[in-house]
Amino acid sequence: MTGVGKKNEESRLWWTRLLTKQMQFMMDLLVLVSAFFLAYILRFDFHISEIWLGGALTQVSYVVMIQFAALTLTGVYSFVWKYVGLAEVKAFIAAAAISSLPIFMLRLGLPDKYLVWQVPLSVIVMDTLLAFSGVLGVRVLRRAMYERYEKRRKETRANTLSKRRVLLIGAGRAGVLAVKEIQGRGDIDLDVKGFVDDDLSKQGSVIHRVKVLGTTEDLPRLVRSLDIDHVVITIAQASRQELRSVVEICEKIPIKVRIIPGLFEILQGRVKVSRIRDVQIEDLLGRELVRLDEDEMQGFLAGKTVMVTGAGGSIGSELARQVARFEPAALLLVERAEFALFNIDRELRDLYPDLEIMPLTSDVCDEGRMRTIFAKYKPQVVVHAAAHKHVPMMEFNPTEAVKNNVLGTRLLGEIAGQSGTEAFVLISTDKAVRPSSMMGASKRVAELVIQDLDGRYETRYVAVRFGNVIGSAGSVIPIFREQISKGGPVTVTHPEMVRYFMTIPEAVQLVLQAGAMGEGGEIFILDMGEPVRILDLARDTITLSGFKPHEDIEIVFTGIRPGEKLFEELDTDGEHVAKTRHPKIFIGKIAAYPEAKVGQALQRLAELSRNGHDTDLRAYLNELLPEASLHVTVEPVAAIAEQPVVHHATARPS
Repeated sequence: MTGVGKKNEESRLWWTRLLTKQMQFMMDLLVLVSAFFLAYILRFDFHISEIWLGGALTQVSYVVMIQFAALTLTGVYSFVWKYVGLAEVKAFIAAAAISSLPIFMLRLGLPDKYLVWQVPLSVIVMDTLLAFSGVLGVRVLRRAMYERYEKRRKETRANTLSKRRVLLIGAGRAGVLAVKEIQGRGDIDLDVKGFVDDDLSKQGSVIHRVKVLGTTEDLPRLVRSLDIDHVVITIAQASRQELRSVVEICEKIPIKVRIIPGLFEILQGRVKVSRIRDVQIEDLLGRELVRLDEDEMQGFLAGKTVMVTGAGGSIGSELARQVARFEPAALLLVERAEFALFNIDRELRDLYPDLEIMPLTSDVCDEGRMRTIFAKYKPQVVVHAAAHKHVPMMEFNPTEAVKNNVLGTRLLGEIAGQSGTEAFVLISTDKAVRPSSMMGASKRVAELVIQDLDGRYETRYVAVRFGNVIGSAGSVIPIFREQISKGGPVTVTHPEMVRYFMTIPEAVQLVLQAGAMGEGGEIFILDMGEPVRILDLARDTITLSGFKPHEDIEIVFTGIRPGEKLFEELDTDGEHVAKTRHPKIFIGKIAAYPEAKVGQALQRLAELSRNGHDTDLRAYLNELLPEASLHVTVEPVAAIAEQPVVHHATARPS
């Protein structure tokens, strides 16, 4: 739009708004004057003497003027009439009370010689009720007319769409919100034929003109009799068992099943019909919401300069999002992958325009660059997520695992301690428990580094262990989906392989909570819930993609790869951990190494990694970590990238 065109459009909009306000003012004037005279007519039983009529004509001007003043004072004229609802009714009640008070005072306080100015008490009461009910009613009527017009317009626009007949499973809060929005929007191609809910007390009840028709056991009959196209799960924060049960019933019918977002999004006011989506494997792995100590988190992060390393990765980017929620003074995003850094920087600037964000391209192993960053920005909290994380890949690049995961952590931790950083949180992994891989062993040594640094500096150093996160870059679920999209086969390393899973937001929230709780030197271990068989994960992913395992999509076993275990360990039994005040966070009973031993180990690891002595490096780690079981030599594998990887997602390499 040209400058002249834009100016003309702005002028037109200004005149339109002015005309609308004048029309509203005239309507209110008509309502207030009419209400006043109607109150007089009712007071005198439709027979008003000339004396009282003269008084009414004298009084109406100041009464209406007071009422207008009250409406303005309570902000009624700032409301957008299209959105007037129950929340705005309070303002009209307040205006009624404010306007009636001076009129009552005039009635009771004026001498008898000013009788003509005294409004009868009964007239004051009736006029107040009629006047403010009237001005509110006008707005409600305008909103109703507008909504009816909009609905008809959308229906006209969508008249070419054939409505799909659906059942909603769950007649609770999420279901009520869903059906209300579907009915209020004419452009949605859904026709809700009923609710299904296992709560027997809801059977036969009607919600927004939609009846609860039965329980999930009745689904096969209802789908056939009502010719249902698909069902939508509208259970707020449904458990894994509930979702799996519904999905299995729908598979047998068969009928397509979709889902509405969970309780968190409902509470955030983000539930929209347009967000109804297919059930995903993440839903079947869902866990209870994490409850955080918000006050403790505020004290840990609010008003602080916080650095997140590996900020462009799956874990690092979520760390940055969660930190931003707690209003830090500044957020430093350290990431060596330029495009990943660009994406998270842009996202956070859109979400938090007032937050000071510094995108810093850097490798955490670059000492000069990291010292410059610490000297310039003086971070008070560091969350170190940058790491090499790919288990099989690190088996063939052991020196790089040590350089990045061990020596990079030591360098960053020492700079933090020398700079007076308050807290340093290392993202660790369940692979560090009795490590059989270079990735796990390097992370275990990084934990030793953290414990050693905690004894040498005032900074609080803690490490946090957890297992696999759902949907991280390069993890098993995205690889399964890619294989399914190509027609299969889906590859699983071993039929009995088991892993722990948690969502990225859950893991990150618990990491930050542990960081806030830590006093220094702890290795925190997160409760990962129940383990999941990777074979079951593959079957569920195939099924939810609309195919049948072993019929439409084959599952083949490729064998355990270098460094992998059948079962990962978290050491959360009573002998190895101590409880904290948070039910999902434990402290590992893991003794620190003597300072001299850690120093010698780091010197030797630096020498071996610098010289590229892979075999000697593995042998030394087996010696340094008695619990480790690393293969001293690793045979090359033809195509490591073509097989699914179940690994820990500690963020992008840095």
